[in-house]
Amino acid sequence: MNPALIPEGAHPLATTVARLVWLLPLLPLLGFLINGTLAMLGAAKIGPADPSADNGHGHGEAHGHGDAHAHADHGHDDHGHPPRHKFAKIVSLVGPGVLVAAFGLAVAIFAAMRGVDMEHPYVLTLFSWMPVGDLNLNATILLDPLSMVMVMVITGVGMLIHIFSVGYMQDDPGYPRYFAYLNLFVFFMLILVLGGSYPLLFVGWEGVGLCSYLLIGFWFSEKANADAGKKAFIVNRIGDFGFLVAMFLMFANLGTLDILGVAEKAAELPMGGVIATAIALFLFVGCTGKSAQIPLYVWLPDAMAGPTPVSALIHAATMVTAGVYLVARASGIFSMAPVAQLTVAAVGAATAFFAATIGLKQWDIKKVLAYSTVSQLGYMFIGVGVGAYVAGVFHLVTHAFFKALLFLGSGSVIYVMHAAYHATHNHDDAQDMRNMGGMKTYMPITFYLMWTATLAIAGIPLFSGFFSKDEILASVFARAHHSTLAEASLLGIPGSTLLMIVYGLGLASALLTAIYMTRMMLYTFHGPNRTGEAERPHLKEAPWIMTGPLVVLAILAAFGGWLNVPALLDAIGPVGGLEHFLEPVVGANALRTTLGEAPHLSHSTEYVLVGTAILIAVVGITFAVLRLKPAALVAKKDSPAATGFDRVLENKYFVDEGYDAAIVQPTVNVSRAVLWKGFDAGIIDGLFVNGSALLARAFGWMGSQLQTGQVGTYAWVLLIGVITLLGAFTFR
Repeated sequence: MNPALIPEGAHPLATTVARLVWLLPLLPLLGFLINGTLAMLGAAKIGPADPSADNGHGHGEAHGHGDAHAHADHGHDDHGHPPRHKFAKIVSLVGPGVLVAAFGLAVAIFAAMRGVDMEHPYVLTLFSWMPVGDLNLNATILLDPLSMVMVMVITGVGMLIHIFSVGYMQDDPGYPRYFAYLNLFVFFMLILVLGGSYPLLFVGWEGVGLCSYLLIGFWFSEKANADAGKKAFIVNRIGDFGFLVAMFLMFANLGTLDILGVAEKAAELPMGGVIATAIALFLFVGCTGKSAQIPLYVWLPDAMAGPTPVSALIHAATMVTAGVYLVARASGIFSMAPVAQLTVAAVGAATAFFAATIGLKQWDIKKVLAYSTVSQLGYMFIGVGVGAYVAGVFHLVTHAFFKALLFLGSGSVIYVMHAAYHATHNHDDAQDMRNMGGMKTYMPITFYLMWTATLAIAGIPLFSGFFSKDEILASVFARAHHSTLAEASLLGIPGSTLLMIVYGLGLASALLTAIYMTRMMLYTFHGPNRTGEAERPHLKEAPWIMTGPLVVLAILAAFGGWLNVPALLDAIGPVGGLEHFLEPVVGANALRTTLGEAPHLSHSTEYVLVGTAILIAVVGITFAVLRLKPAALVAKKDSPAATGFDRVLENKYFVDEGYDAAIVQPTVNVSRAVLWKGFDAGIIDGLFVNGSALLARAFGWMGSQLQTGQVGTYAWVLLIGVITLLGAFTFR
């Protein structure tokens, strides 16, 4: 990409609707301000004349956050459905409405972009932001094909999640607060992808971290939910330290933090040099936190503590895709650092396989999908790591479709399960698949829609996931033979060998994905129903305000692969649509990785690779269908405890326990013994505060001993003092 800019007013987009691109983040920000104001107005209460009196009101959200189940996921309590929030109608219009408007504007800008030559990006300067010495940064919006793709995903999928939330959260007493946070989340994500400089991108980066904390811990009255929010926030701060170091290195060595300026300067760095490698690796440290890669993936499964639509927004449309976007955005730097690229691909492959194994033995339906997201993010990093930036972004897009569908579909199931348990005052877990079964009888629409998403993520032709997964695997295979990566090495392992290991882990992860996703569907929708006899009459399809978005997502999950049809399948549609669209942004950087030549595989090799990928998916699904017996499964309360390696997988390899023992508890103990008891209580309180008080009391006591209250004594003391002074001056 040639980052040279043309004058802002001379860009062909300057005279189109694209000049209103600043409205994209402004619309959800307005939604946040309106809904946030309504949330505060709804929470404000005038107390009784007697403050000790209890008029039966004012409990608000404190008693309505969680449900009665072990895994709180819906905003009802056990004592009947609370009345809807008094501002619910306004919130229901404003919350999704700003996203509908933003998506409409995004579609109009996309249409305008398709009609012009996008060799140069459109940069809109908003105001002077940091005019400090050599920094001199403006707040700018960078509109190019890559940011446009991200905007379409964020606003489009985000809009559907907002609409779904109207039905899912309708009875929650924190309804306006929920939509305020959701709108703010989208605002910061749009700032992240539209920011024209790395510091502005970092503002959005930190903003989505803040919103994840607020939404994961939305039902904060439950300690587990509050802890999950804190865990996400803290783990992400670890990764963000790496991002900050990368920006320091950029400014120190390249003299700029502007995205286009960094891309231009990066091309002048030596291939494989220390500077490019260091910047890329530190950027990837930030990615491991935000996009949940080894070793900082542990926060994402705990993010299930938030409402299910929040999980869909985080996993499909916003936060966790930020790391993949950052690597693609900084492709100019990564393409100059083959060692860093191999690191990204290797970590992505390890994460994809590791998380997929855990997904095999999870019982919470949302936890299965959480580890699935971690695994699929690994796939995306394999793509962008080997320089196949289009393939990585393509999988980001298709994953947004089928993963949003899976999460929202699971939300519909949980919603119905909870309603049934609520009606019968049952305290069983509404999210555990062992308490489900046979749900296709009661939720046939959701059943077919979720199977669509399952076939897509498993890689069955011609669903969307088949196209994007196959493109990533083929890209890895091609670059193992003729690329800067094949010529490099990592920890003494030749790049070509490492890439073949990555390819093998990718295939193994695809096999495991097909198995655990089929397992989820079999245990949830097939076999006999295990919900309970009293609960079955209450099982039914979720309202259309929730089911409607699933239908749209199912269409996208089924046909989204047509966005980038490979040349091998040119008979089914136009070839490489997304690749051509993203060419001005990542094309030159991708060619740098492949030594200036487009990667090429013979048709026979391509057929073998595609056939292998299809065979893996079919074998995985077939194995799960033949091996698993939903009829033999019993409800959670009657299930025996896991043993052996099953117990290891069910407990996620005890990684959290290991972190707790090796890092958390030693930190707490040192903080308690040294910082609290030693420094705070011992030195500050003991020496300075209490010590100064003791010294003041000592002086006070000494002074008090001179106060006898007898005038004669005072006269004699005065006389002795006078004589002493006179003697001192007389006899010297």
